[in-house]
Amino acid sequence: MDYKKVGRYVVLGILFFLPVTFLLFLYPATHNYQPLDIVNESVLDLQNFTSDSNEDILLTDHITVLGFLGTNPMSKNIAASNLKELVYDKFKGFKRFQIVILMPYGTEEAVKALKTEISSYEDLRFWHFVFGTTSDIKRVFFSLKNTENLEADLSSEYIFLIDKDLNQRGRLDDRTDRELEKNMPVHGLNSYNCIEVAEIKNKMSDDLRIVFTEYRQKRKGEFNSDTRRANDLNNQDEEK
Repeated sequence: MDYKKVGRYVVLGILFFLPVTFLLFLYPATHNYQPLDIVNESVLDLQNFTSDSNEDILLTDHITVLGFLGTNPMSKNIAASNLKELVYDKFKGFKRFQIVILMPYGTEEAVKALKTEISSYEDLRFWHFVFGTTSDIKRVFFSLKNTENLEADLSSEYIFLIDKDLNQRGRLDDRTDRELEKNMPVHGLNSYNCIEVAEIKNKMSDDLRIVFTEYRQKRKGEFNSDTRRANDLNNQDEEK
C-alpha cells in the first residue's frame, strides 16, 4: 500500500470537507440571529447642515456611523484613525453605508488636514464631514441616547449607529456571560467608544453586520422585528 498517496488523499479530503462543515454550521445561524435592538427612536436628521462635498447628506435611508470631532479635529486623530481603519475600511463596500461626522462652522480647513492625515490618498467618498451651528450640533446630539455628555468643544469619543429609519441601534442588555451568571443588573450599550479598539473591533463590527443582515432579509421579505422588539422591551421592564 502506498501510504504517502493515502496520506495525501486524507489531507485533501480534510481540506475539502472542513470548510463545507463550517459553512453548514454557519447556515442556520444566519437565519436565527438576534436583530440589533432599537435603543432610541426619532434621531434628528441633518437638513440644516452643509457638507464638504456640497452634497445633501442625510441619515434617512442610510446605515450611518455618526460622530462628533469638535472644534479641534486634529486633536482627535486617534479616534478618527480608529474609525477609518476598524470601521470604514471594513464596511465601505456595503450598500447605503456611510460615516458622518458633525463639525462646527469654521473647522473646514482643519477637516481638510485631518482627511489628509487619515486617508493616505484612499477613497473617502462614503465618509462625510458636515458643518453646522453649535445649536444644530447640540440638537442632533441630544436627540441621541447616551450616558456621556457632549464636550465643551462639541466633540465626543463616542460614535452612534443609526439605521435607515432614524432609529439609534445598540444593545438593551450588554451584560457579559459572567455578568449574566452572577445576575448582575442590566446595562445597555447605546454608543461605542472610538478610543477603545476592542469595543470598536468586536462589538461595533458585530452590531453593524447584524444590521446589514437585517436589511438584507427585509429586502427578501424574510424579516419581522415586531415580536422581537416587543419582547426585548418587556423583558427590560421586568428586570428593572
